[in-house]
Amino acid sequence: MRGLLGRAQLAPGEGFLIESCNLVHTVGMIYALDLVFLDAEGRICKITEAVKPMRCAGAFAAKATLELLAGTLAPMGLRLGQQLQWQEVAGQVAGDAVRQ
Repeated sequence: MRGLLGRAQLAPGEGFLIESCNLVHTVGMIYALDLVFLDAEGRICKITEAVKPMRCAGAFAAKATLELLAGTLAPMGLRLGQQLQWQEVAGQVAGDAVRQ
């Protein structure tokens, strides 16, 4: 229910995946976020960049949201419709974009 609220700022390359989430608020946050909204199949249904503190963003079709430090998305080149897959890597979860 709280995502990154009250947590340390993400480092470049880190992300926070919230399942069962189609709406994110940044009330109480002290830094901006890039957001990737994913549908039930893990496909990107919306991308929102640089959501400043005290704002909201969402996607009706989303079933999960990936929160990233603002400025992270642009160099990644993610696009609507791409599917993200997750796999365990040494006790941590790593995501890979799969192009379709």
